[in-house]
Amino acid sequence: MNKAILMGRLTKDPDVRYKGETCIARYTLAVDRRFKKEGEPSADFINCVVFGKSAEFAEKYFKKGTRITVSGRIQTGSYEKNGQKVYTTEVIIEEQEFAESKKETSSEWETPEQGELPFN
Repeated sequence: MNKAILMGRLTKDPDVRYKGETCIARYTLAVDRRFKKEGEPSADFINCVVFGKSAEFAEKYFKKGTRITVSGRIQTGSYEKNGQKVYTTEVIIEEQEFAESKKETSSEWETPEQGELPFN
């Protein structure tokens, strides 16, 4: 069985392209590791690809910093670049959804205006 389930934050807005009529969105998820290394939190950066209507949804609603949950399958591949073979690993997304409300996202990522107290 090839199944991956991840929860993390987008490192940047999705990169969206069209191949004919098909929408393809690529994004990277920063997934926190369970254990910290030398007291510092660490994360893995997982490349994800989604197609069709789900890609259009990602383009419209997903932005840098958005926390999402995805499930899909891991796919490996390779290509030649400057005479060197480059290996790739990415998750082909089958399902994606928000992992927090918009209110939680905006309050966590916004900074208070000068003179405002962050906890009123």
